[in-house]
Amino acid sequence: MSAAEPLAEEAPLLDVVIPVHNEEAALADTVHRVTRHLERLPWSWQVTVADNASTDATPIIARRLARELAGVRVVTMSEKGRGRALKRVWSESTAEVLVYMDVDLSTDLNALLPLVAPLLSGHSDLAIGSRLTRGSSVVRGPKRELVSRGYNVLLRSTLRARFTDAQCGFKAIRRPAAQALLPLVQDDTWFFDTELLVLAERSGLRIHEVPVDWVDDPDSRVDVLRTALDDLRGIRRLGWSLLTGRLPLATVSTELGRTQSRAAAGRTGTQVALFVCVGIASTIAYAVLYLLFRQVTGGQVANLLALLVTAVGNTAANRWLTFGVRGPQHLVRHQVQGLAVLGAGLAMTSGSLAVLHAWSATPHPVVEVLVLTVANLLVTLMRFLAMRLWIFRPSPALVEELSAG
Repeated sequence: MSAAEPLAEEAPLLDVVIPVHNEEAALADTVHRVTRHLERLPWSWQVTVADNASTDATPIIARRLARELAGVRVVTMSEKGRGRALKRVWSESTAEVLVYMDVDLSTDLNALLPLVAPLLSGHSDLAIGSRLTRGSSVVRGPKRELVSRGYNVLLRSTLRARFTDAQCGFKAIRRPAAQALLPLVQDDTWFFDTELLVLAERSGLRIHEVPVDWVDDPDSRVDVLRTALDDLRGIRRLGWSLLTGRLPLATVSTELGRTQSRAAAGRTGTQVALFVCVGIASTIAYAVLYLLFRQVTGGQVANLLALLVTAVGNTAANRWLTFGVRGPQHLVRHQVQGLAVLGAGLAMTSGSLAVLHAWSATPHPVVEVLVLTVANLLVTLMRFLAMRLWIFRPSPALVEELSAG
């Protein structure tokens, strides 16, 4: 169960969300500081206190602030989770730009204007405060510094993230981007920020980074070890979803009118990597099957049988892993097209065998395998292009549907 104060009749340009859980000591001062700062900005605004199942006086203080201060409202939820709170408030808000900041205000509020200005102008889709980019000023202990930098190095190496600071509690997003991305974000806790940013980047959205002045809160109750373990699980889950193409990021890019050039390049690189892995497994399987069949039949027949078995497996593996095609729809057609590609591969490999036998009447089976392996490697590029541009190419109807969306 949850409850919320009604939104203002006229939607503000900014909705500044402050998620809280048992923050009775800090909440009033924070809300007063934030509202005083917002009054100096040239845009309409509201402040939303998102209470995450607090068990102290936080809900009472929040409701009192909403009564006393114009532009302050409260959303109350029965479950904890920063990501859950932001999903709820951002999904319901009618503001043009949705902002999030931590209740401890570790980030200097003077960074708010440069954070939201590129979003209001339409220059960027998301904006994040960064403690790790040039121009930032950070005061914190060596342990937190090491953890923060190590985490962002991990994101760059595993998820190929280009942004510099995933976890700074100072972010903003345009409402259309939020509406497109939030349904895809699974995490409801601390990994929410990272998941949102990675999905935005892979969708071709523009992320603006603002250097911030940031002072660590010595009373922070974040469990660093537990958060780190949760983040590692989140990285594994999100990485697998990206590798297997389960997320409709092309649809997000189309809906928001982005070119997706960077996202497409990243997806192509992922497809090539997965295709190579499937190809290596297929080549090994082909060599083993050829040697087995060669014990009971001639070279050409053994080649045909080995190619048939591995071609069906190769098409199925690339369909599911490399190109992210799920379900039975067009399964038979895809296999038939895969067999057509097999025909071209068979012609090339059979031709290489014919050349070998013309050169040596009784070549050793191992030599035959080596020659056929080289021929199959040459066929690999042709097979990838055929799968990408022909077999698993989106239908014109789907492309038209995505463009219309």
